[in-house]
Amino acid sequence: MRHITTNDTPASILQGIADHSWQARSLCHGLPPKDIDELFFHASRDRAAIDEAKSICGRCPVKKACFDYALDNEIRQGMWGGLTEAERRPWHAKVNKRLDYSRVKAAFEGRDVHLSDAERDAVTRHAYVRGWSPERLAHTLRLDLDWARDLMRNAAHAVADRDRYWDQADDAEPADDESAEDDDAASSVQVPRQVQTDSLIAALRKAA
Repeated sequence: MRHITTNDTPASILQGIADHSWQARSLCHGLPPKDIDELFFHASRDRAAIDEAKSICGRCPVKKACFDYALDNEIRQGMWGGLTEAERRPWHAKVNKRLDYSRVKAAFEGRDVHLSDAERDAVTRHAYVRGWSPERLAHTLRLDLDWARDLMRNAAHAVADRDRYWDQADDAEPADDESAEDDDAASSVQVPRQVQTDSLIAALRKAA
């Protein structure tokens, strides 16, 4: 017997890691190739071209998408997202430490984004707290299942350590005023938990 199935699910509007449809909405879209080369792939000290390119980028509605595209795809030449090659160099150097919660939320929504190490850790810890299985994490982050299990195990240890030591200073009673002042000084330099707004937490919970 032949079974005929249909799929009426609308196409996803989420963009993939290699998606560049945003370029059609950029202000530089449609410029002659010669003008693009002169403005956005200018000589390093051509201030007139740099200033004109920055004026275009400053009004562009997809400036952030342009900047992220350059970082994700290791494009170091030219101006992207309103930043010159030299201005983007520090961002390329620390891209694995970037923590952009809009990208974390996008990963929960199913978008195939290029997460940094810090962003992947944020996804993993939130997934662990939400009770995700390693299989679900592996599917979301497109990882090998064993790797996902290792990430979940590390997240469990990190959450346990955080909860174990966070209130330790509050439980200790100072012996005298001098020790109390020392304790106050010590607590003032403790590294706080990751600051998260109520709206961010609600958005992450909804996405997860």
